[in-house]
Amino acid sequence: MSSSGKASERASQAAVAAWALASVFYFHQYVLRSAPAVMVPELTAALGVTAGGLSGLLGLFYWGYAPFSLVAGLAMDQVGPRRVLPAASLLMGLGCLLFATGAPMLCALGSFLQGSGSAFALVGAAYVATTRFPQSRAASLIGFTQMFGMAGASSASFLIAPTIAGGLGWRTVWLLLGLAALPLAALLFVFTPPRQASLRPQGARGDWTSSLAAMAAVVSNPQSILCGLVAGLMFIPTTIFTLVWGVRFLQEGHDLPYMVAALRSASVAAGWIIGAPLLGIISDRIGRRKPVIIGSAAVLLLSLALILYAPSGLFPPYSLGLVAGIASGGAMILYTVAKEANRPEYSGTATGVTGFVNFSLSALLGPLFGVLLVRASQGAERELGHYQSAFQPLLYGVGLAVLLAFLLRETGPAARHARPVVAAVSETP
Repeated sequence: MSSSGKASERASQAAVAAWALASVFYFHQYVLRSAPAVMVPELTAALGVTAGGLSGLLGLFYWGYAPFSLVAGLAMDQVGPRRVLPAASLLMGLGCLLFATGAPMLCALGSFLQGSGSAFALVGAAYVATTRFPQSRAASLIGFTQMFGMAGASSASFLIAPTIAGGLGWRTVWLLLGLAALPLAALLFVFTPPRQASLRPQGARGDWTSSLAAMAAVVSNPQSILCGLVAGLMFIPTTIFTLVWGVRFLQEGHDLPYMVAALRSASVAAGWIIGAPLLGIISDRIGRRKPVIIGSAAVLLLSLALILYAPSGLFPPYSLGLVAGIASGGAMILYTVAKEANRPEYSGTATGVTGFVNFSLSALLGPLFGVLLVRASQGAERELGHYQSAFQPLLYGVGLAVLLAFLLRETGPAARHARPVVAAVSETP
């Protein structure tokens, strides 16, 4: 093999290692993001808060995640993933350790820091996928990244829930999650390659002087904001409903035992594990983004309506959650669309802006749903009707996502290849 061939092979291996480690980082942050759902009674009792108060405290995760998505995107474009991902992992770990103290104020700060560090995981993985691999594989790789994430969400039900039920203290769980960030940060530092010089933003002088220009270019593109809105509306049923209230909904609304409720709630995450890479592969295979996004959002709307209102036992156990998870995996394609709708050197910024808009919706609406649930129950023991009343707005949000998706510009490879042909034909005398 020639020296150039060996160099190319080493570069390819480095890209795979960087993407895989960033995806493991994403797995880790989803474990801690979904862990509160399996310890709601323990948290409310230990922290002395109501359901609404706990929802607000956990919602601080998204208040950290949303703005730091912007920071993460700019950091990827300016200095590259190697210099920021290890620090982000340590920041997330610190948030877990603060949460493990059980002190309400430190738990609130810990939740915010968890979200702040977590924001870098998806942005970093997407940056590597879109800059180190062929464009035709971008949606597939981002889908596989989300598969890692939802595997982490599932592990909260399959691994953490049994340990909590077995008597392991919730503080110990958070302590272990925090310590796990240390070896991950070390691996990220060792194996993530530096940023490619060819991707330095135009006009950059090695500092942050081009950051505002990059941000202005991405934010002023309506497609960037639209991608974030559609992704957010498709994410909310998972980030707010499933990951926070899913177990309690099944326990109190359908009278299921704790472990059964935890496993059924995990079926949504299991669906994501299937749907995120599968829908990304389909999108890459057909070379188009919009049909997959619109179709998956429509299926999500139908499955969510059935989860809330269908009679118990009408469908096989786990089936509706699995379908909802598969369908909501289409939200990940929006990150690819955002990248393709902006200049290549702004890949990280485009991903960050999409994440900012996406999780700003979760940050703003998370506490609202907790308040709606408290208001619906009026202090009484919660039952199915209370959950239906509180979470009915989710249906309106996903319906809006379907409509907004029609406004997206098709950015898939098939559409880009077709445009020069159309232009050539239109110019023919």
